[in-house]
Amino acid sequence: MSDAERQNVTAPWIRSQKRRNGAPPIVMITAYDEPFARYVDAAGVDLILVGDTLAEIVLGYDDTLQVDIKVMTHHVAAVARARPRALVIGDMPWMSYHLDPYDAVRNAAALIRAGAGAVKLEGGSLRLPAVEAIIAAEIPVMGHLGLTPQSVHAMGGYRVQGRQVDAAKTLIHDAELLAEAGCMAIVLEGVPEVLAERVTEAIDVPTIGIGAGPACDGQVLVLHDLLGMSKRSRPKFVRRYAELGDAVVDAVGRYCADVRSGAFPSDDEAYHGSAELRGALSQGGHSG
Repeated sequence: MSDAERQNVTAPWIRSQKRRNGAPPIVMITAYDEPFARYVDAAGVDLILVGDTLAEIVLGYDDTLQVDIKVMTHHVAAVARARPRALVIGDMPWMSYHLDPYDAVRNAAALIRAGAGAVKLEGGSLRLPAVEAIIAAEIPVMGHLGLTPQSVHAMGGYRVQGRQVDAAKTLIHDAELLAEAGCMAIVLEGVPEVLAERVTEAIDVPTIGIGAGPACDGQVLVLHDLLGMSKRSRPKFVRRYAELGDAVVDAVGRYCADVRSGAFPSDDEAYHGSAELRGALSQGGHSG
């Protein structure tokens, strides 16, 4: 599809993209600023997630709990300035939807005002009041089940979820509840592939997997993981398509060497004054 033929992606369109109905897999990726948003949109992704992973990937924290709604709106606005055709999803950070539905709607609205077309939040049945309130405010919501990083302490670390039968059944039930509440799609993170397959079969809205196997209706990766620019250890499910971190070190290293040797800037990389200016300046002093 040519650039001119691509239409802006909408929440209702995403909701309709079930593979069992013949739709191609949905492609989602993270981005946290305007340049990368432009690049990933030009590559043809469907969804750009401004994820709370920016705490780790961009800001250098050890987990996602260190960002608040102010930080998230700042980065959503930067991504939105790229004017992507992809739908921008704003991640609702920890404690922005946990207290009461009013807070949830107010914070979701802040992300929409910043330029998001939908919001994402983590959790199942416990978060239904927040989900329902946000959807009632006519803001599209993407759910997130399985390994939910905002629950890292309750889970005892970043562990695959749903390995036991009871936990798997609970996750399926939670997915059904979120779909019935009106979620446009549900991210499934860090779950056995057979569980992701069952969830995908059980609900009528798309599932988007990350570490959930190939049966989901779409896939998402963190951009910097994909590009080889992340400092964190590479999870099993990450496929690197480039090693841009190494390329950056090499490029900046060559720049350092050229500056120190005098090779940069060259004569061609300098602005040249006129002969008159050169002559006047070469005389020294100045007129009063």
